[in-house]
Amino acid sequence: MSDAPRCAGLCGQGEPIGRRTFLSESVLAAAALALTACMSDISGPPTSVSSSLKIANYPALAVVNGIATVNLSGAKLAIVRTGASSFIALSLICPHQGGSISTNGTGFLCSRHGARFNGTGTWIGGERTSSMRSYPATYDAATDTLTIG
Repeated sequence: MSDAPRCAGLCGQGEPIGRRTFLSESVLAAAALALTACMSDISGPPTSVSSSLKIANYPALAVVNGIATVNLSGAKLAIVRTGASSFIALSLICPHQGGSISTNGTGFLCSRHGARFNGTGTWIGGERTSSMRSYPATYDAATDTLTIG
């Protein structure tokens, strides 16, 4: 009888498998488990956010390119003033693997993998990923209110 391990009924055939096959299939199974564990960690940005805020309550937004971080409807967002009456709202959850994004000068940085984004959320370096998720933002100058969503 051969010294090769057998499926022992697990695969229904009981045929011997070689050491190389056993090791390669074990590595693949371990990789699949590790990937599943990593993926279960990912909580991407919310698909929608709906809220309003008063711009005057955020001094950083008094100037063009100013960035304020807010928590609206349970979502961590960055509000960026892009013009005299234009704003963008960006998720502070990294699109790569759900890490937290923080402000970094006039842009953003993922604390988990080092992905860098410019002030409008476009990926510019570090870990390769897509740009930050943005949400519709409408500014009402008469009431100085920004509506997101």
